[in-house]
Amino acid sequence: MSATATQPRDIRQKLRDVVSAADDRKATDLKVLSLGEVSDFTDYFIVCSGRSDRQVQGIAEGIQSALQQLGVRPLHVEGTRAASWILLDYGELVVHVFDPDTRSYYGLERLWGDAPDVTEELR
Repeated sequence: MSATATQPRDIRQKLRDVVSAADDRKATDLKVLSLGEVSDFTDYFIVCSGRSDRQVQGIAEGIQSALQQLGVRPLHVEGTRAASWILLDYGELVVHVFDPDTRSYYGLERLWGDAPDVTEELR
């Protein structure tokens, strides 16, 4: 794990920054799921959609840029080439940016249906 990913920083503020960056890039159907009680590999999933591959990439870039300004870098990034599903792993939070068809196919919200949706608390 990189030093920047483990710097003490309020997780709620990171989540707000991710939500704000996604909203700035016009992400649709944004959900923040609190996985702390149902998962041992991360505390939060942020799931959102873009209307095109280009917008999916733009949303992911906006989120990375917002957190990078705070000195926070992802531990792992996947999917930037195809841009139908980009995953940004920050350890305590994992961001999934989908195109609508891919999001519907994988149904992460259904798979993690036991996780509380805390989206409105962060806006």
